Amino acid sequence: MSRSVAPWAIHRETLVKAEDETDPGYGCIPEERSAADYLKFGIINLDKPAGPSSHEVAAWVKRILKIEHVGHGGTLEA
Repeated sequence: MSRSVAPWAIHRETLVKAEDETDPGYGCIPEERSAADYLKFGIINLDKPAGPSSHEVAAWVKRILKIEHVGHGGTLEA
């Protein structure tokens, strides 16, 4: 029967994300992304007011941002 290791005997390592580097093959640092990339790959969190339908709000976002495809996840109804 194998013995378990005591928690204080386990070697642990702390990784700090800010000190790591992004591999350019997988993207870029968020602060360096262009507005076009945010529109192409981004998500907009929107607090829909009472009144207009989810479909109407999606159509407004499409028109304001001049993009072809817009969708929503879940319900936007209050």
